[in-house]
Amino acid sequence: MTPMVEIRGLHKAYGDLKVLKGIDLTVERGQVICIIGPSGSGKSTLLRCVNLLETPTGGQVFVEGEELTHPDVDIDAARRKVGMVFQQFNLFPHLKVLDNVTIAQRRVLKRPKGEAERIARENLAKVGLEDKADSYPAQLSGGQQQRVAIARALAMNPDLMLFDEPTSALDPELVGDVLTVMRKLAQEGMTMLVVTHEMGFARDVADRVVFMDGGVIVEDGPPEQVIGAPRHERTKTFLRRVLDPTHAQEDDLDGAALPAEGA
Repeated sequence: MTPMVEIRGLHKAYGDLKVLKGIDLTVERGQVICIIGPSGSGKSTLLRCVNLLETPTGGQVFVEGEELTHPDVDIDAARRKVGMVFQQFNLFPHLKVLDNVTIAQRRVLKRPKGEAERIARENLAKVGLEDKADSYPAQLSGGQQQRVAIARALAMNPDLMLFDEPTSALDPELVGDVLTVMRKLAQEGMTMLVVTHEMGFARDVADRVVFMDGGVIVEDGPPEQVIGAPRHERTKTFLRRVLDPTHAQEDDLDGAALPAEGA
């Protein structure tokens, strides 16, 4: 069976800055892949290259067997297969929730107003916000706005969902509602590529965890291996800092307190 996503030798550079250095990654249909790693490791850039929000410097990206990096590809048509949820919610503040979820359906998919509204309400119900259809974004919490953004992406009937740190802009008490929606999507069989710092979500929901650092994939495997028993020292150091930041900070302070060699 054709993989949902296949990435071959992907490179991305901004001038002399090499952000991705030859990424190979395959995602099967129905899989949830969580991508973890320090800031600046290339995680978000990788995600944005999958639907060509960033143009790769080299390599190939295939979605459902179609090469998105081919010069003759109809990128607008190809992107319709892929939904994306960003750190920021990017809702139109002057439009009600229902209109935010219908506007792309009507303009891009050319759905009639009635059909678009029916699909919008179905997806708002899926994220637990059917009662907020007539509200404006400013009347919602950050977590609710992010769930509207998920409903908006789902309303386009994507085959693949990309999540770029969807909870990083939220207050801690609002994170759970968004992760619950994402867990439900995973249970329903949605193929998902998720850049996240939520290690509990990655451990419980992901089929595979990919650890990136310095523009390369350092480790790729089931969560019990990558998070539970990482093989690479760089992965171990990262997880120690993320899972137990107090001790990691103490280690840094202890190291800083040591006299320089030869002092």
